[in-house]
Amino acid sequence: MTPAPVPNRLLSLYQSSIGKKIITGISGLALVTFVIVHMVGNLLLLGSADSYNQYGHHLEQLGPLLGLIEATLLGFVGLHILLGVQIFLGSLRARPQGYNTYVSAGEPSLQTVSSRTMIFTGLGLGCFLVWHLLTFKFGIRYTVPGSDIRDLARLVVEKFQQPLYAFGYTGVMVILASHLRHGIWSALQSLGALDARVRPGVYGLSLVLALGIALGFVALPLGIYWGLVE
Repeated sequence: MTPAPVPNRLLSLYQSSIGKKIITGISGLALVTFVIVHMVGNLLLLGSADSYNQYGHHLEQLGPLLGLIEATLLGFVGLHILLGVQIFLGSLRARPQGYNTYVSAGEPSLQTVSSRTMIFTGLGLGCFLVWHLLTFKFGIRYTVPGSDIRDLARLVVEKFQQPLYAFGYTGVMVILASHLRHGIWSALQSLGALDARVRPGVYGLSLVLALGIALGFVALPLGIYWGLVE
C-alpha cells in the first residue's frame, strides 16, 4: 500500500486529538526554552546596565535573522494557543456537564488546579505578551549617551519603579509558574518521554523548574522597585 504523502500525514496528525497534544507539547517545550533564555538575559541587568544593553545590542545586530527568530517564536505562540483552545473545546464537547467538585485523581492524571486552568492561564499569558511587547520592544527608545546603542536598561528601570508594572509583572509570573507546572510535565507525557518509573520525579521536577523560572523573572522587577537595582 502506497504511504500517504507527507502533507496529508501532517494534516491527519493535526486533526487528531493525540496529534494536537503532541504538537502542543513540541511547541510548548520550544517556548519554555525561549523563556529560560529570556530569563537569563533579563538577569544580566542585575549585574550592570551596560551588560544588559550590550546583550540587547548584539541581538539587534542580528538584523533579518532576529526578525526570522521572532516570527518563528510568534508562530509557535499562535499555534500553541490555537491548539490549546481546540483541545479545551474538544474536552467540553466530550464532557459538557463537567463535575461540581474536582479532586486529584492521582496517577496517571495527576489533576491539579494548574491542569484545570491551563486554558485560562495560557490566554492570560498571551494577553500579557502583547502588553510586554508594546511596553518594551516597541516602547520608548532611549540611547546610551555618545552611541546608537539602545538604553533598554533605562526603560526597564523606569517601568519597574512603578507599582503597577512591578507587581503586575510579578502577578503574571505566578500565572506563568502555574502554567509551566503542568505544561512541562504534560508535554513530556504527550511525547511519550515518561514511563512509570520516572514520571513522579519529572512531575516534581517540573514544579521546581516552573518556580525557578518564575522567581528568576520576578527578581528583576522587585529588585528595581525596592531600589536594589538602579
